Amino acid sequence: MTPPPPKAVLFDWDNTLVDSWAVIHHAMTATFEALGQRPWTLEETKRNVRKSARDSFPELFGMRAEEATEVFYRTYEADHLQQLRALPGADAMLRRLATAEDLLLGVVSNKRGHLLRLEAAELGWERYFGPLVGAADAARDKPAREVIDFALAGSGIAPGPQVWFVGDTDIDVLCARNSGCTAILVRAEPPGEGEFGNLPLGGHVSDCKTFAQLTLSALENGKVEQQIRDFS
Repeated sequence: MTPPPPKAVLFDWDNTLVDSWAVIHHAMTATFEALGQRPWTLEETKRNVRKSARDSFPELFGMRAEEATEVFYRTYEADHLQQLRALPGADAMLRRLATAEDLLLGVVSNKRGHLLRLEAAELGWERYFGPLVGAADAARDKPAREVIDFALAGSGIAPGPQVWFVGDTDIDVLCARNSGCTAILVRAEPPGEGEFGNLPLGGHVSDCKTFAQLTLSALENGKVEQQIRDFS
């Protein structure tokens, strides 16, 4: 089913709006090595990094999760702003969407909240967003519904199909499902066979430019044009 036009668009951050795999992989490598474990390859990092450190590190490092968290964030914070790169078309997309009337733009990320807001400020993007919500800002992190409720609090917009959650991985789709929102996949690769199981996906577009065009058209015409690929 084609999704309704959005009242709010909430974006994932890492690898939806910014290219951050290199710095994440470097910090994960340092963490595994510090704790005497085999580091992941870059492909393993891309495949496995989904949850916040608050949720994933106890699973990965057990009783040493606190130590691992300290190493990871110390390494990450050393150069994340220097390594920060917007994905192609992301800045232009946000500029265009920010001109739309009555459309709330926000971010819901599993990156720690203060780091997320530092990166948004470094790119000059904080002016585009209302909520900039990261890990540990809400009672629970993505994919829990609480993080969406936290992001929309005070906006007058309730979680539902007219809130689009835009991301690139299964945890983004799951977060949308858990909160009753519409999941939109924005990445070059279409969904793989069975990648999202029975999770509802509102659609897929290949890049930021296309997403901006479709969103603005939906707001103007009251419907989403058929260029969005429907997987529901």
